[in-house]
Amino acid sequence: MKLAVHGQSWVEPSAAEVAAKPYYQLEATSPQGSAVLILGNLDGHREAWYGTHQVVVFIEHGRVAQTVGLNQNLDGLKLPANDPFVRGLQTLTAPIEYSRSEDWSPGYRYGVHVDARLIPAGAEQITLLGTTHQVLRVDEELSAPAAHYRAINHYWVDPQDGFVWKSEQQVVPGLTLKLTQLRPYRQTLP
Repeated sequence: MKLAVHGQSWVEPSAAEVAAKPYYQLEATSPQGSAVLILGNLDGHREAWYGTHQVVVFIEHGRVAQTVGLNQNLDGLKLPANDPFVRGLQTLTAPIEYSRSEDWSPGYRYGVHVDARLIPAGAEQITLLGTTHQVLRVDEELSAPAAHYRAINHYWVDPQDGFVWKSEQQVVPGLTLKLTQLRPYRQTLP
């Protein structure tokens, strides 16, 4: 993963390569490169996806919640009690707004207030490793005026259970990760 962020590696895993490994796998891509991450730990709904060079991407309900080992990191999120990702993005029928607090490093930018707006964008088809999935796209507009920060994230979710098959998320200012489920872990916790 660190190679992907530093621009030194591109991977294009095939369905056969993914099937040959007995691990849950997630492709992470930045503008500089890509890597395949392996699911290494579960803590409730929090998934820890490990790459090389001590890089970890933590995901909760399809959203990046923390990163470790990158040049810039999302150190944490403080989410509202009524977090729409917990309910499931497939349940959105109209735009919804919420706020959260984010911690970014380096620079000790902690407690950054971020306003978010989720917008259902309609049904689409995506193809992953040769398999076509009918999904709903949800766009997320982010704004943190005090930090001069704006971003738009995209999530492609299963219309039945809200599982996020694919996403493009700006996890800190200037670092966008595209995450694609190759061999997904479909959590069955309530």
